[in-house]
Amino acid sequence: MTTPTEEPEMSNRDEPRREVERVQTGVRLEKRLLKVLKGLAEYLDLSLGDLLEGVALHALENKPPFSAATLKRVADLKRVYGLDLGAADSHRLRER
Repeated sequence: MTTPTEEPEMSNRDEPRREVERVQTGVRLEKRLLKVLKGLAEYLDLSLGDLLEGVALHALENKPPFSAATLKRVADLKRVYGLDLGAADSHRLRER
């Protein structure tokens, strides 16, 4: 992923593009988490789908998807949208 002032984090622009087939999905996400992700996608000038694909592909290879600067932006967005959830909460969430 890129920010306006840094090099790509999630892809190498010199490598050839890979053709894929995408499908529409109706996933449900926690409301504040979605706001943070949308804000981050906007900041990085990516679609939400591209952001999620990149994060997931990095996670599957146990690689961090974001630079320190991008993580700082994530922290700002979490504050703005009141997101107080972390990785430890991921399997403890329940619907209202």
